[in-house]
Amino acid sequence: MVRFLAVFTFMVTLTAYAQESSITYTIGEKYNDKYRYSNMLAIADDGNGGTVIVRSYYQGIVLRPKGYFIERYNKDLELISEYNYKLKNANFVDAFVKNGQVYLLFLEYNLGTMAYEYIVRRSPFSEYNFTKEVILTVPSEIVQRPLDRNYYNRNFSSGFTTSVLFNEDKSAFAITTHFKKRKENKHFIHVFDSSLRKLMEHDFSAEVEEKNYAFENIAFSKDLKNVYLTGKAYFKKKRFNATERKFQYELVRISGSDRSTQSFYTPGKFPEAIKPVFRGNELICLGFYADRKDNRYNGISFYSLDPGSLKVLSQKYNAFSEQFMMDKFGREDNRTVKNLIFKGLDITPSGHILFNAEEYFTSKSVQANSSGGRVMVTRYHYNDIVSVKLSPSGDLVWARNINKTEVTQGDGAYTSYSAYTKDNDTYFFISTAAENPQQLSAERIMFKQGLSRNRNIFLIKLDENGRMNYEKVIDNTDARLPLMVSRPLVDTLNDELLFYAKKGSKKQLVQVAVK
Repeated sequence: MVRFLAVFTFMVTLTAYAQESSITYTIGEKYNDKYRYSNMLAIADDGNGGTVIVRSYYQGIVLRPKGYFIERYNKDLELISEYNYKLKNANFVDAFVKNGQVYLLFLEYNLGTMAYEYIVRRSPFSEYNFTKEVILTVPSEIVQRPLDRNYYNRNFSSGFTTSVLFNEDKSAFAITTHFKKRKENKHFIHVFDSSLRKLMEHDFSAEVEEKNYAFENIAFSKDLKNVYLTGKAYFKKKRFNATERKFQYELVRISGSDRSTQSFYTPGKFPEAIKPVFRGNELICLGFYADRKDNRYNGISFYSLDPGSLKVLSQKYNAFSEQFMMDKFGREDNRTVKNLIFKGLDITPSGHILFNAEEYFTSKSVQANSSGGRVMVTRYHYNDIVSVKLSPSGDLVWARNINKTEVTQGDGAYTSYSAYTKDNDTYFFISTAAENPQQLSAERIMFKQGLSRNRNIFLIKLDENGRMNYEKVIDNTDARLPLMVSRPLVDTLNDELLFYAKKGSKKQLVQVAVK
């Protein structure tokens, strides 16, 4: 729900300050919106230069999901249609817009057949008429949390667990299902394209006799005939000594006819957050690593693999540079890097790799509610940004850290950041109520939250050599509504980003062009 925003602090080390704006922007008309509390689920191109936005909305004294609201805008940022799809008590999984249609994916339990069903409700956005389609059925008793949204702490003892992974452009996705009851232990991977055609089904049950898999990231070959999943493989019976972990990272490739598996194991190096990506026809995996079996990261890992056999052709372990550690910690003694989640990745024409990640974690606390009771509250922390450049062979060129802390209890779309790469430069868009940075030293500044609910948009630029500068690019007197800065629609052909802005009963679009 959208009762967000608690704390925002932001620090960055700079070597220069921008004099001219790196962007131009257009602010669309402001429209009324009757759904004060909502979450954005999807934003996509409509195929004609316009935009489709899908939101879930909440109503009632105790806010509960009531349905899905779909908006369509033309290329001039004008609202041309709205549709309210009323649907209560549905267990929403994901949404996407493809092929001229809106797709809503749900996981429901059918008491009549005693099975879990993955259901897609879809409709053309030119003329709304939602239909319902069951794309997968898995017999099982009811379990408490069947859908594992947290890939980093999976529970395999509930009897049934499932997860869904989409590729970057949502042209295909995989559903993993793991069912265990007494001696029966079944794990299947089902793969679909965006038109809901089943591309393949793979029985992974033989592997789970020895290991339980928690898949985290996914990539597809261009023809969608091969799917690559990375994640943690938890050993069931292996004995461990004090220097070992109970899991190892593995890459699994499946196709319609065969499969291959590769583990990432180097003595004294413990990979984390491994992400597969194609660079032309070359399969590479990027991530972080630790020198010990804890969750403290010591650097960046790089692997080049054969896409068919998954044989590792080369690997590199790059320790974080002193420049990076100074960016992040200054002269502090306690220098621990952890909780990094991939956010974006670009490959330059020369084959250099630019990627960024964010320090993300959750915390829980008990607080009093309006009726005098006490409730457990979950807070979502979006902290430092990590930006890295690797050479084509995987060597570290530079790594920089942009220090910030944001905390929200609700919609994370307003927090975090978005990044865009153009001509070897990376641009980070951040939203804050701060008007001016606080200077901490000659090369370090800090943004504090401030009291205003209106938000400025700041742009941080990292050039091809890792040098930073910043500028305030959109003033809160121009854009009076806060932007959902972490959920833009990105148009790489025209170097543009489209942001949805909403506050209370008002909404608008803001289009940003990178020069």
